[in-house]
Amino acid sequence: MKKLFTILLICVTSFNAFSQANEQDINALSIFSEYVKAKNYDAAFQPWMELRERSPKFNSAIYVYGERILKHKIKNSSTDEKVTFINDLLKLWREKRENFPNKTPLGDILAKSAQLEYDYKKELGVSNLDIYASFEKAYDQDLNSFNNPKNLYTYFQLAVKLYDKNEKTASELFTKYDEISEKVENEIKNYTNKVNKFIDSADQEITLSAKDQRRMKSYNSFLKAYDQISKGMEKALGDRGNCDNLIPLYQNSFDVNQNDAKWLDRAMNRLFNKDCSQSELFVKIVQQKNILEPSATTAYYLGTIKDKEGNSSEALQYYNQAIDLELDSYEKAKILFKIATSFRKNGSFSRARSYYTQALSFNPSMGRAYLAIAKMYSDSAKNCGADNFSQRAVYWLASKEAMKASRVDGTLKKAAIKSSNNYEAKAPQKSEIFSSGREGEIIKISCWINKSVKVPSL
Repeated sequence: MKKLFTILLICVTSFNAFSQANEQDINALSIFSEYVKAKNYDAAFQPWMELRERSPKFNSAIYVYGERILKHKIKNSSTDEKVTFINDLLKLWREKRENFPNKTPLGDILAKSAQLEYDYKKELGVSNLDIYASFEKAYDQDLNSFNNPKNLYTYFQLAVKLYDKNEKTASELFTKYDEISEKVENEIKNYTNKVNKFIDSADQEITLSAKDQRRMKSYNSFLKAYDQISKGMEKALGDRGNCDNLIPLYQNSFDVNQNDAKWLDRAMNRLFNKDCSQSELFVKIVQQKNILEPSATTAYYLGTIKDKEGNSSEALQYYNQAIDLELDSYEKAKILFKIATSFRKNGSFSRARSYYTQALSFNPSMGRAYLAIAKMYSDSAKNCGADNFSQRAVYWLASKEAMKASRVDGTLKKAAIKSSNNYEAKAPQKSEIFSSGREGEIIKISCWINKSVKVPSL
């Protein structure tokens, strides 16, 4: 009985101690969180640090708010103090990973840490090679959560800088370009598919709930960021990735890699994207890839080769084969867009529109397809219509297509609206509509366009 009483006494004492400690932690959390919300980070620092050291597993807010506190300290400290706070922020992220691993993806935290090292490399005294190794660690250990646009772009920038300092070879640079480009493209595909769930038809306005509007805004924000990365990478690569550099590099590596499907795939894509498809090497790589591993991409490239040879009928067979081989909707739309663009450049506008329309059926948020159709309408205005008024009425059609792009593609919204306004400015104005007496008239647009447009009401 005495033993049982002793056990009960210990339990009660332990529970009371735990309750007091728990209450102390709750109070500390409440105090510093209120300071953080008021952006009084200096006042928040001490109670936050005490709780962090006393009960690091108590609540994930320790790390969420702690990041804000330390970033404030870094921004507003002298050099020596700044380094201390930078290192403490790196430590805080490691602690968060240890204590709340489910809320702290490894790739994300490693990439954030590498980015912080890059942002303060002068203060920390670290080299570009060291920082690159930190990014490489994130890439190798958890690529899935290494998806912050800024971090990915910094990673590539470092590869370029190291190449220029002869610390990375041309082969390493282009391989890294391909790897990061593929990652960016996968993220674009991911967010595009999310956006497409909210788009039924470009001809129909979709009413979204407030929650869905926030989601769309977030998705489009990421898409815009990744689009900027793609453009930024091309600019950073510059002439380092031109045909004069690429062709000798791939030529020298072909024999060693001719049975490596991934190498062949990257090489032919790089050569094509950099307008090196006229080279014999491009044809050689495409043919080898087609023998080793036929795909929708190789079929498309074989079609472009036949097109350049002047064999349009065989080219079309390859194009259609590419469409049939590709099962993924997003990838199919990309191929259809490329085929459409080939026809557009050759002046086959009707056929190009058909393929752009097919592309939109698989990727309804592909605003650039609408802009391409609008451009073709605009380019054909002088050739379609019985008189000056009906010819210029074509610009209303072009404007309408551009506005479709603004509705479905958040990354193109401003550019699409600007294009639409430019087309409207070229169409008959109110005074001309009034003097012509054609208000509300349905005008049949002839030639390949073969559509009707209604003259606006005044």
